[in-house]
Order: sequence, then C-alpha cells, then structure tokens
Amino acid sequence: MTAAKSNRDEAPVLEIRDLAVAYKVRGGEIEAVQDVSFEIHRGESYGIVGESGCGKSTVAWSIVNFLGANGYVKRGTIRFMGQDLVNKSGEELRKLRGDQIAMVYQDPMQALNPSIRLGDQMKEVLTVHRGMSEAAAHDRCVEMLERVYMPDPRNIMRRYPHQISGGQQQRVVIAMALLNNPALLIMDEPTTALDVTVEAAVLDLIAELRRDFDTAIMYITHNLGVVARVCSRVGVMYAGEMVERASVNEIFADPQHPYTQGLIRCVPKLGTNKQSSVLYPIPGRVPPPNNRPVGCIYAPRCDYARERCQEERPQLRQLAGGSWARCHFAEEIDATQWVPPEEIAVPTVSHHGNGAEPILQVEGLQKYYRVVGNALRDVLGLGKKRVVKAVENATFSLAKGRTLGVVGESGCGKSTLARTIIGLESSTGGQAEFMGFDITGGLSERNLRLIQEMQMVFQNPDSTMNPSYTVGQQIARPMERFGTVPKREIRGEVIKLLKAMRLSEDYYDRLPRQLSGGEKQRVGIARALASRPDLVLCDEPVSALDVSVQAAILNLLLEVQESFGTTLIFIAHDLSVVRFFSDDVAVMYLGQIMEIGPAEAIYGPPYHPYTEALLSAVPIPDPAARQKQIRLEGTVPSAMNPPSGCRFHTRCPRRHLLPDGGKICAAEIPPWRETGDGHRIFCHLPLDVLAEFEPVIEQVETQRSVPKESTSAD
Repeated sequence: MTAAKSNRDEAPVLEIRDLAVAYKVRGGEIEAVQDVSFEIHRGESYGIVGESGCGKSTVAWSIVNFLGANGYVKRGTIRFMGQDLVNKSGEELRKLRGDQIAMVYQDPMQALNPSIRLGDQMKEVLTVHRGMSEAAAHDRCVEMLERVYMPDPRNIMRRYPHQISGGQQQRVVIAMALLNNPALLIMDEPTTALDVTVEAAVLDLIAELRRDFDTAIMYITHNLGVVARVCSRVGVMYAGEMVERASVNEIFADPQHPYTQGLIRCVPKLGTNKQSSVLYPIPGRVPPPNNRPVGCIYAPRCDYARERCQEERPQLRQLAGGSWARCHFAEEIDATQWVPPEEIAVPTVSHHGNGAEPILQVEGLQKYYRVVGNALRDVLGLGKKRVVKAVENATFSLAKGRTLGVVGESGCGKSTLARTIIGLESSTGGQAEFMGFDITGGLSERNLRLIQEMQMVFQNPDSTMNPSYTVGQQIARPMERFGTVPKREIRGEVIKLLKAMRLSEDYYDRLPRQLSGGEKQRVGIARALASRPDLVLCDEPVSALDVSVQAAILNLLLEVQESFGTTLIFIAHDLSVVRFFSDDVAVMYLGQIMEIGPAEAIYGPPYHPYTEALLSAVPIPDPAARQKQIRLEGTVPSAMNPPSGCRFHTRCPRRHLLPDGGKICAAEIPPWRETGDGHRIFCHLPLDVLAEFEPVIEQVETQRSVPKESTSAD
C-alpha cells in the first residue's frame, strides 16, 4: 500500500485529458470518443469497462495511433512519460510501440504471424528495439516464456502459432509484450476467449507483472469479475464518454453513476440462484455515435432522468466521497432504494420438475472420433487406428421442466455431448432415451416428431442464420416444416414469438445484418421455440454478450421455461451464470463427468478436486470476497491418449491426501461417491476427506447496488 501511494505521488505514466477521437465518413465526421480523461501511474492496473460500442478500444488505439486512415485525435492530449503522443510522427511512435508501450489483444492471432516461428517473432522485438544479438535475444525470450509459466519454452520457440493452444498463444503474446520491460502495457480483453482456469493463471500473471516490473497496465474488459480481481482503479465508459472514475472498492461497494449501478445489477453473483435473486438488465441499448441524444447521453435508459437531463449535458465532476461521476443528481441517488421500472420483465421462477419423471435418460454414452493421418498407410486404412474419446461413459437423467448446467474447460466434451443428444452426431456406444425414444443415432435415423421436440440455441447466431432471409421467414420455417401451426396463422404466431422475445412486430421483415448481437440471439431462441419443443439445448448462448444483454437473455429463457415447462441443457464456462440459472450441474473433464448433482450441492464441500479448482479460478465481481487460490498445473492431456485410471490425476492437487500418495489414481478408475439427493462425485478420495475441504469463496458483506424489494428476499 505504501508503494502504491508513493507511485501516485510521481508523475503519471499515462495522462489523458479531454480526449476526443473522430472518424471521417462520407459527408462529415463522427466523434466516437469525447471528453475522456484519466491517468495511470507506475505499478497501477487501471480498468476500463462498459458495454460493446462504448469506445473502450478506441481510447486504447488512439494511444498507439491504430485508428486507421480515417481516424484521428480531434481534441485533447495524450501524454506518455511526459511526452505528447498526439503530435508525434509515425516513425517516433513506431519506436515507442513494442518498446516502451506494448499492447495485448483479445485474439492473440492478431499479433502473431502464422507463417513465422514463435521464437523468430519474439527475438525480432529485441533485435529491432534493443539491438541485441540473436543468441542473447534467444536466451532472453526463453527466460520470459518461463516467467509466464510456459511449459517447455525452448520447444515452444521452435513452433508455429497454430501448434500451441489458445491459452499458450496468449502467454506468448504477453511474454513478447514484456520483453523490453515496457512502462505501459495495454490489454484489450486478453482473457475473454480463454478457459476459466487459463484465465485465472493469466490474471495471476498480470498481478505479478504489476508487482515485479512496476508496469502501468490499462486493462479493457466487459467482465466485472476480472476488474474486481486485477484492477486498482476503474473508469466506466458509456457511449464514448467516461461516466464514472473511482477505486475498484468504491465502484463495487457504492457506485455513483446510474449506469454503473445498472451494470452491477446485471451480474449474477456466485452463490445466488434464480429462486433467491433476480438479474435486472438495462433497458434499451448504447446509442450509435452519429445519433447520441442531446443532454445526458444516458438519459434515455436512466431510471432517474429528469427534464434537466434531457437538455443539459452533465460534466464529469468529483463527489464528496472522492469518486468522479458524470451525473447531475449523483448525490441524490440511493442505489439501495432503486425499484425496477415496469418495462423490465422480472421472471417468475417456480420449482419446476421436482418429483417429475425423467424426460431424458443417458447411460454410458460414448462419442469417439476416428483420426486419419496424412501418410499413405493411413489413407489406405493400413495405419494404426486412433480415436479421440470426446465423450466417455456419460450417465445422467433430466426431469421435465428442469435445467441441467454443463461446465468444464475447452475440449472437455460439453458441446459434443449436446450435439450427440440432439443428433448432430451419432453416438459410438451407450444408451440414450428421450421421451422413451432411442436417440443414440443421428438425425437421419430420427422421425420428424422427435426432431421437433428437441431444438438447439447456438453460441454464435450468425453461423446459423441465413443472411438472405428475413427474421420472420427464419422463425416461420420450423412451423411450416413441422406443421405446428396452420399456414394462415403462421405470421401471427411468429409475431407472438417476437413479442415474447421483447422484439416488436417490425422485426419480422428485418434481415440479420440489421440486428445487434443480443437481438440475433433472441431470434435464435425464438426459432428454437417455434416447433414447441420439450427440450432445448443451449450451447454457450450468452458467453459473447455484454452483461446487460446477457441478463436479458437469461431472464428470457427463465420466462420460456416458466411458461412452457421447457427442459433445458445449458452449457457455459461462467460458473456464476451456471449456478444462477441451473437446477442441476454436471462438471466435465476430458470427456468424463466428474461430478453431478443439484446446483447448491456442487458449489460447496464435498466437491471433486476439479470442481474445487474451477470455483477457485472464476473471477468474482466483488473485490471484498476472499477466494482460495488453487491453480491447476500442466495442460489438459490429449483426448486421443487420455491418462489411465482417473483422467484428472495428472493435474490433481489433492491426490497426495490418499494413503498411497495417489498411486491408485493412475492405476484404477475411480468409484462414484454418493452423497445423497442425486449428488455423485467420481473420485478415489473418500467422502469424509472431500467434506473437509474449506469453502473456496468467503463472501464479505458490503453495501451493494440492489433493489429495495430484493434485499428482504435474499
């Protein structure tokens, strides 16, 4: 704390004052960012948060002049280590970029050349900026790869980008950014595409970089949990403006701007569920830069807007508590007294499916993929047969009206399990029955009635929507195909579905390109419901959405389930969302279910060591919460050659608790441990040992931005 204070007394590493960034377009220009001011000091991590389209990345790009041919800084100053960056020439900026200022992108492949070995790309940073010899640069690169916990760094230096995992690619990019010990590190959503376990390791690394290198970090994200973990101060952006600045503790404990309060109300907190809490999405959407309202830009979505807000633009000003807010009435607003407006649909949630008969029963389900090599022997079928064991011995049942959440790292088999159940893949072995029908075969082996009763919502609606057909035509197609509605009534039924999705009638004739990401996902849900199915499988339906849109989609799915008694399988990597949304949870690792049971049982001891590690890795949107740090070492083994015995034993941090030190884990398949109420754990450790694990997360009571009526219900 003392060091942080002393750093704040020094001149800031980055100082931005009254920044406005504009883009030249046909007929004039558009101001994407206006009047943004903040500063970052040495050893500080500054978070920039907000919805998509609010200008976060534009601010970052303006620092390094990556605004494109039609973008430029219209007003304001950007000072780095006392130097004015706005007036520097392209050559002067090139000398700073990659040396004193480094940037890490969301997609590491944007920064890596696929045709050049990783070692050569890394060494170039040192040979160009520092004039190092090849040998010295090589040693420095290996040393930095070790610093970011890259396994076998000398071998990684010889590989191409496509030969390593996404998490390893991101570590290479971070290592490359740190080679010259930059004074400023800009990170633009660097962990969004990563697994929760890899994300935790990267966030730990960022915290170490702040401490060990005294680097100033600008961290851009829409994930409030990540902000709570790695940032010391936060700037909240909306529609190109900075609307609030404060310390991370102040932002979460006592947010001052109505927009910040709204963002926090959108996020499910680990430990809450759909019966005890409600997510409140922010009505409306971020206005485009060319159509911002007069006065306060947030006024059309603000629950506290008055006549002054419509006419007069507020200034960013410091409040009595030290926070800065762009609001006329910040001092008068009490977030704890907030009451949801009528236009926010709050779903009613009842305990569906309790005691109901199973609608889906899966027993020992397997899905293997044969891998064919490129050698002539493989093409002729003479080579050794190799298979990827994507799903192995999956066993569970799901009652009508309940939601099963499925979680696990990438490659664990979550999506393959869903695709096998719905028939996009035929199973390799085992049994699966839906409403008494055998569903182990592919779609070609199923009758029309069975296909009608099972539908799917995909992660990326763009990949499943035909850009040439209108929204109405695409929702109507299942009704026509399955004959669920007479032809003359189809348009009326489509409009009813659109309204149920909170979309107006005029969306019927819109094309997909005219919709936002959240609207496309609503259309995807409407299309899945058009055949009136009994089972809907949702594969990461909210992972790419802003927190407000995510809250709206989750509420929508809850309404659908309440109205139609729909059974859901919900696949996600965000354990907070899964805990909030699901009745039951299955935890998968390398193709196998490691733990399954009621959601409330999964999130507290006794739990599987893998579940414990996942819970310790999830970013919690509460800087006051205490979280145990358990990090899995090594990478997930190959599904072509999974470990013997327990597949998790190569990474298990708890196997030493067994009397033989865990030798049995490598030799024998674990037994299922039954705790009661359908909670089962696939582990050699006895239940009494698993029950002795301390809870991963300890919540600390803080003042929260919650509506008045929900406080008494919690």
